[in-house]
Amino acid sequence: MNSLKKVELEEMIRTVPNFPSEGILFRDITTALKDKKGLKLIIEDFTKRYENKGIDYVLGADARGFIFGAALAYNIGAGFVPARKPGKLPAKTVREEYTLEYGTNAIEVHEDAIEKGAKVVIIDDLLATGGTAKAMINLMNKLEANIYELAFLIELEDLKGRELIGDYSVYSILKY
Repeated sequence: MNSLKKVELEEMIRTVPNFPSEGILFRDITTALKDKKGLKLIIEDFTKRYENKGIDYVLGADARGFIFGAALAYNIGAGFVPARKPGKLPAKTVREEYTLEYGTNAIEVHEDAIEKGAKVVIIDDLLATGGTAKAMINLMNKLEANIYELAFLIELEDLKGRELIGDYSVYSILKY
């Protein structure tokens, strides 16, 4: 995405101080999503990056990763796999627990969601401390998938999430 479009998109994102707890600046993407131009800029950017790369699946984090992941998968001709919060998937799952910047959680995928060796893009709205991203990496490693890249709308650089992810390639549209 060119710098002019990045500035335009950045202006669509609302910053909410002290949410969900004191001292946190929450980057609210709902203001960009409700703007038809904002949503289009985001999806087009991700699509241009991953089209014609032979991606088999897009793994989206519950819940905002679903917004980008499903649209991206559709646009590039890949399958979409939801990484859900515990207890939301009906068949046998694999599970990974993780730490957020303000708590803990876990995610699951169906154990038959992705074939061994499949090429996967992991997508979410935000890279902060890297806990959710690392959990999704661990899930894909359990299923023996090949992770092509991790993609985010926003990266909070001062929280150093890339350090937890390790050597995996990361793409972020916006960085704060």
